Amino acid sequence: MQKTKKSIAKRFKLTARGKLMRRTPGFRHLLRSKSTKSKRRASKDKQVAAGHAAPLKRCLPFGL
Repeated sequence: MQKTKKSIAKRFKLTARGKLMRRTPGFRHLLRSKSTKSKRRASKDKQVAAGHAAPLKRCLPFGL
């Protein structure tokens, strides 16, 4: 039986076209010292690099 790796399912989302999206790290604390520009960029989701995405997709057999 295939099982979804829940730790990966919580951190990554698959788009309709099969790309993996991730959140920017370091955006939950110490926001006062970060510039407005870096906070604005960090608020957007980013795409996982192709080399890192392949093993992560195997942990999401049902696509979540």
